[in-house]
Amino acid sequence: MLKAIAGYHTDDEDHWVAELQCGHFQHVRHQPPFINRPWVMTLVTRKKMLGQQLNCVKCDEELT
Repeated sequence: MLKAIAGYHTDDEDHWVAELQCGHFQHVRHQPPFINRPWVMTLVTRKKMLGQQLNCVKCDEELT
């Protein structure tokens, strides 16, 4: 289920975590070539992604 990014924080290993509007969290790592999310690398580009939607697996699981 698509949910908007409402904010960010870092976890204990300094990986970025998106805070979704539903209250769930999702890691948003940039680890090329496997995961390509260069926008997590700077404050400016993270701010630009606020409001963009990510698929929330936890919300999907709650529906089943």
